Amino acid sequence: MSTSDLSTVDGPDRLCVSERAQCVPSQVLHLRQLPVDVSEQEVLALAVPFGRVTKLITLKNKNQAFVEMASEEAAVTMVNYYTAAPPTVRNQPIFIQYSTHRELKTDNLTNQRAALQAISAAAMHSGNMAAGGEGRVFAPAQSPVLRIIVENLFYPVTLEVLQQIFSKFGSVLKIITFTRNNQFQALLQFSDTVHAQHAKASLDGQNIYNGCCTLRIDFSKLSALNVKYNNDKSRDFTRGDLPSGDMDPSAAFGVPLPPYGAAAFPPTFHQHTGETSTGAFWDMRLSGHGGPGPLMPPRVALQVAPPAGHSVLLVSNLNPESVTPLCLFILFGVYGDVQRVKILFNKKENALVQMSDATQAQLAMSHLNGQRLHGNVIRPGSKNYNNIFPPSATLHLSNIPSSVGEDMLKDLFSSAGFSVKAFKFFQKDRKMALMQLASVEEAVEALIALHDRPLDHSTHLRVSFSKSTI
Repeated sequence: MSTSDLSTVDGPDRLCVSERAQCVPSQVLHLRQLPVDVSEQEVLALAVPFGRVTKLITLKNKNQAFVEMASEEAAVTMVNYYTAAPPTVRNQPIFIQYSTHRELKTDNLTNQRAALQAISAAAMHSGNMAAGGEGRVFAPAQSPVLRIIVENLFYPVTLEVLQQIFSKFGSVLKIITFTRNNQFQALLQFSDTVHAQHAKASLDGQNIYNGCCTLRIDFSKLSALNVKYNNDKSRDFTRGDLPSGDMDPSAAFGVPLPPYGAAAFPPTFHQHTGETSTGAFWDMRLSGHGGPGPLMPPRVALQVAPPAGHSVLLVSNLNPESVTPLCLFILFGVYGDVQRVKILFNKKENALVQMSDATQAQLAMSHLNGQRLHGNVIRPGSKNYNNIFPPSATLHLSNIPSSVGEDMLKDLFSSAGFSVKAFKFFQKDRKMALMQLASVEEAVEALIALHDRPLDHSTHLRVSFSKSTI
């Protein structure tokens, strides 16, 4: 289906230098500035929502492609739509215009049709294709609702994160999040099907954060979502008057679903090194040794900053003209193993430095805070640093579901062989509590034994040391 040069087209194709409205309509469309390794599936994904595709030629060495639609009307609709809403492939803007060719010539029309059928089956769900006369008719997905599964969930993914990512492809109307089969999932409704198709084609298989939180996207069988509440689990962006009560996501499915809760994150994740639209970053674990790995392009950058953790430092007041990821890697590497360094794109005086653990982050912060680097006094800090305390007999319990009470928590620790001396819930937040054990040594053993212990089908107990006493 692909051709190595323009010889398969009747002469060189002229670029329309005037406004698109002044170009002569043609059922053959010319696509330019495609990614160098663009696939036929990605090209077809731009076209199939508007009608049947009869021929496709990709010129990968020129970052171009030609698409022949079954009718001029379909081509006009596609050009008019993309004039108002320019398409992107992997966040790269694509230019689409009428070709001066009235039809495309291919070496083997039969093989062309067979290949189009196979590739379109991958670009669109096989259930969305309908048989036509000669060749195949590629019918667009009918639902503006996408079903999203997040795999390799290293960082929590919120409703707001999904809205931020998917709104780049069109108007997001509603979102429902839930957990099913121990996977974080969501239903997201666009204002129309074409926006949903663009989002699926661009984001399916991509990562929200570098190396983790992979999006798996398909079309839902639902034509619309019924959102009753606006909260952290569901949102109707067209209805600001909805209450914030707890919503049962089964309303959208007609079957019971477990409520969304904390997910167990895998212990590690793959990383990348390079320059993204959110800033420069460096990851030392990619190459498997202590030095910098080879420079590799990130799989995707969705402009969402990774949430901070105990081991992540925000370094501010850097000299944006002089600082580099390698510079920070070497400097902070004096105090531990640096996992990642990222200089923020829009605020190059700030960077994120991830150490192997909280102790190393604390060492780096205590020794480097206030030191001069490239003429500037740098300020490493962590929002969570003030919540790190030495071992004590009093434990801080969090992420407690409403179904778990005081007696159940006491029984959990007692049955594990620990002596509970005192207990109390936080007055304003019953998701947290303090528990006092017999000694510091016992508290240390209890934290090791019971941290991340499942409390119900979707919630895990979080245990840390507290500076308070009961």
